[in-house]
Amino acid sequence: MKRRNLLLGGTAAAAAAAWVARPNDQGGGHDSYFSQLAAALAGLPAMPMLVVDRQRLHANLAQIRQTAHAKLPLRVVVKSLPSLGLIDEALAAWQTPRAMLFNAPQLALVAKERPATDMLLGKPLPASAARWVLEQPAGDGFDPTRQIQWLIDTPQRLAEYRALAKARGQAMRVNIEIDVGLHRGGVESEAVLAQMLDLLKEEPLLPFAGFMGYDAHLAAIPDLAGNRASAQAEAQRRYSAMLALAQQRLGGPQPGWTLNAAGSPTFHLHDDQHAPNELSVGSAAVKPSDFDKPSLAALQPAAFIATPVLKVMDEFRLPVGAQTVSSLARWWDVNERRALAMHGGHWLADPVSPPGVAPSGLYGPSSNQQVMVASPSVPLAVGDWVFLRPRQSEAVFLQFGAIVVIDQGKPVERWPVFPASA
Repeated sequence: MKRRNLLLGGTAAAAAAAWVARPNDQGGGHDSYFSQLAAALAGLPAMPMLVVDRQRLHANLAQIRQTAHAKLPLRVVVKSLPSLGLIDEALAAWQTPRAMLFNAPQLALVAKERPATDMLLGKPLPASAARWVLEQPAGDGFDPTRQIQWLIDTPQRLAEYRALAKARGQAMRVNIEIDVGLHRGGVESEAVLAQMLDLLKEEPLLPFAGFMGYDAHLAAIPDLAGNRASAQAEAQRRYSAMLALAQQRLGGPQPGWTLNAAGSPTFHLHDDQHAPNELSVGSAAVKPSDFDKPSLAALQPAAFIATPVLKVMDEFRLPVGAQTVSSLARWWDVNERRALAMHGGHWLADPVSPPGVAPSGLYGPSSNQQVMVASPSVPLAVGDWVFLRPRQSEAVFLQFGAIVVIDQGKPVERWPVFPASA
């Protein structure tokens, strides 16, 4: 009794309160969706894999196109869908050739394998990386002077690109990143922008192609006291002011300019009454958990990690020397009574099925064989599948080799992913 009082607070009231606070049993079996998914994988080699539900993917792509303003074309964010199979699905569904690229290896790969693509950089690359891209073989008919817009964020980088263009004797279209409120990158000052525009006006090898203004911060601002509306109005004001300056410095509006904005969290906020004339979207197509936002509620998670159980322990035990701690954990929380070791682990992902399976905070993470805890209500055996949902796509999809595509309850294709790159 003395030990029990010490653990639970020393009084009957404290003991009762602590008992009420003990965790309920969260365990259970796969629901019908994950049972069907497990059945679809039954004939495949049991190893960690990234699975995409093509029916959900198609539904998401259609919903995104329906939600976005009809007059604004969509641009596929490649880093978030890093597989030619995924990119092809999005380009076809959105009836667009436009893609946004974020690193040199992926830019070179798309130029080689999908040479009809219109490319805008979503991140300013060092001039040395741009030079490397231009030295790589591209696909038939690909013209980098026409199909790549290089993103520039400072006068210094613009000078480096000017030197590169002159050294190669090759035109390089320039899209200027502008800061519309996120403050992570881009031109903030109209005076700095004017300096850059004047240089472009003087340099025929650097034709101006437009602006990119990333506004993901709008989705993160609490919609209280008009804060979000105020931030959106300020983003629109900044964009319009920068565009007006470009028109003044470069001689009026140009119909071919690319005026890019948005991203998965904010594409729904844009209409055709403001400066941007196209929207970027990527992650929303597969909806990792970082994109569980009210504005994306109509979309379904379409990508999961599936991994097999390697060992089941009917009694959760910490290594020798810490047995008392695991004994207390088992006594206190029914959801820590059993344990299992799964193939792999420590991904940017969270278990979603069966319910009640969770990483053991006491055991710690492992990328090789992570220990998970569960209650006796979780009916997992060795060889059964555990499903996890990625928190994001670009940091996770490149870790598993080819994507396993499930359609109508069957594995139908494997889509190779891009080589690992940052």
